[in-house]
Amino acid sequence: MQVKAHSTPSPPAGALLAETVLADALAHRPADGRTAVLAISGLQGSGKSTLADAVVQAARVRGHVAATLSLDDLYLTAAQRRALAGQVHPLLRTRGPPGTHDLALAAQVLDAIDAGHPLRLPRFDKLADERLPEREWPRVDSPLDLLVLEGWCVGVPAEADAALATPLNALERDEDADGAWRRYCNAALARDYPALWDRLHRLWALQAPSFEVVTAWRGQQEQGLVAASSGRAGMDAAALARFLQHYERVSRQALRTLPARADHVLWLDAARAIVRSA
Repeated sequence: MQVKAHSTPSPPAGALLAETVLADALAHRPADGRTAVLAISGLQGSGKSTLADAVVQAARVRGHVAATLSLDDLYLTAAQRRALAGQVHPLLRTRGPPGTHDLALAAQVLDAIDAGHPLRLPRFDKLADERLPEREWPRVDSPLDLLVLEGWCVGVPAEADAALATPLNALERDEDADGAWRRYCNAALARDYPALWDRLHRLWALQAPSFEVVTAWRGQQEQGLVAASSGRAGMDAAALARFLQHYERVSRQALRTLPARADHVLWLDAARAIVRSA
C-alpha cells in the first residue's frame, strides 16, 4: 500500500487504497455466498465516508452490487430520543453516543440483505437532526455482494466501570455529575452493540493522531453539510464544541482499543494523510 504525504487535508480515499480494501473485503466474503459486510471505523471527519464511497464505486466498476450504510443513518428518531431523554437522562436527546442508535433497525436491514430481499437503506439528515422518511431511502433491488458499514464507533468495546467515575470534560462534569448518562451509554455499548459488531466480516480502522484533531475535522464536515444544504444553518463553533463533548469518551476509547481489534489499521496525521498501515 502506497503511503503519500499531502500538503492540504485530504481523506484517505485514493484509488489504490479503495482497491486494496475492496480486495480484502471480497476475499473474506462468507463461503455460503452471503453479502460481505465491510466495516470502516474512524472518528468524526476522518474520511471514512469518502473511503466507503470509493470502495463501493470500485466494486461497481467490477460488476459487483454494492452499497454503503452509515452508523449515523441508524440514529433513533428525534421523537425517540426525546422520549429516552425524559425517561433516562436529558443528554440522550443528542444523537451519537451508544444508546442512541436503532439497533433493531440495523438487524432488520442486515437480515434482509442476508436473505437477498429487496429493501431500502435508512438515511439520516444531520442538519435536520432527523431520520429521513422511508420513501426517501435508496432502494436495493438486487442481492448485494458488498455492504460497507462505516461509523465513528464501529467495533469499539465498552470501558471498565471504574473508568467512568471521573468526568473527562465540562459536559460530563456539569450535566452528568452523577455519571448516569455515561453509565447508560457504556452499558448499551457493552450489552447491545456486540451483536452488530459480530456481523461484520472485516474491520478497517482510520486511526486519528489524537481526539483533539476531531474539532477541526468535524468543523470541515459541518461546513460541507451546510454548503450542500441549500442555505440551511449548521452548528456554530460553540455548539459544535459542546456537541463533540458527547463523543469524547467513546472516541478516546476507540483510539485506545481499535488498533488491536481491527483487521487493518491506517494511521493518519492531522492532514489525514496515511503515515503508517498494518
